[in-house]
Amino acid sequence: MNYIQQGYTGKLGMWKYLIIPILFFGLMALNFLAIWLLDLDVEKIMKVEIAKKGANRFLIESLAQFAVGLLALLIWVKFIHKQTITSLTTSRKKVDWKRVFFAFFLWGSITTIFLVIDYKMSPEDYQWNFDIDKFLNLALIAVLLIPLQTSFEEYFFRGYLMQGIGMVTKNRWFPLISTSLVFGLLHIANPEVGKLGYGILVYYIGTGFFLGIITLMDEGLELALGFHAANNLLTALLVTADYTVFQTDSILIDLSEPVLGIDVFVPVFVIFPILMFIFAKVYKWQDWKEKLTGKIEKSINLQENYRVLDEIGAE
Repeated sequence: MNYIQQGYTGKLGMWKYLIIPILFFGLMALNFLAIWLLDLDVEKIMKVEIAKKGANRFLIESLAQFAVGLLALLIWVKFIHKQTITSLTTSRKKVDWKRVFFAFFLWGSITTIFLVIDYKMSPEDYQWNFDIDKFLNLALIAVLLIPLQTSFEEYFFRGYLMQGIGMVTKNRWFPLISTSLVFGLLHIANPEVGKLGYGILVYYIGTGFFLGIITLMDEGLELALGFHAANNLLTALLVTADYTVFQTDSILIDLSEPVLGIDVFVPVFVIFPILMFIFAKVYKWQDWKEKLTGKIEKSINLQENYRVLDEIGAE
């Protein structure tokens, strides 16, 4: 039983799958149009808001909307689709938290090592910004809210949309490509794009493909949830810059002039493939072609099987 098939365990219906995406993409479109039509300087607006409210309050306000979105999505799936949150998360009988933490600590360790090496090689590119009181407040906010932000993106793109599109198209390759492209392109309004140009979208789209591939190969969201949480959490805590979407009271501030260089492409074309190789060895992935491009078929007894499992779990 594959991950996309899990969507069949809930109550289907085109209108049910359209409302959440319409609301989300509608808000994103309005936001982008406002920036484009009014010629808004996102970086300048962020600086003004942070100066007025403080970095931590601005971070809370930025992340709170994702927490609300995650709650709304899970409630919609639970009570409108009548689908269990477990089946939206994984093809396994229960969520494998060991996978979540393995991906989290693996990527967290790699990110930290690369940052330490870069700091040692180019200390002039960084400003020490550590303030224990500010950092502890940041850490509390980040640990509580950033995993909710990244979980919303994973449940929405690699979960809800991937299952929904997969059931409509009856294959795996189209939901992988479409969700990865949309995930990457939605970052187009980030201040980093304004600084580095559209070439940075290669990183965002590449990250989307990486997260989609490991979700399909591992038949669940656990690895993607862990990786994404580690990526954003450590970015907020360890190092930020005045042109990034996260501007926090981090340990370091990156002072280097932003340039679209090889460091943008290395993760996509070198590091992510290595991570997939590690995951494949650890979790014994096989049948890559089938899992990434194969057809999706509805199992006649799938809903009944899950109803029995739910009843057993409730006893």
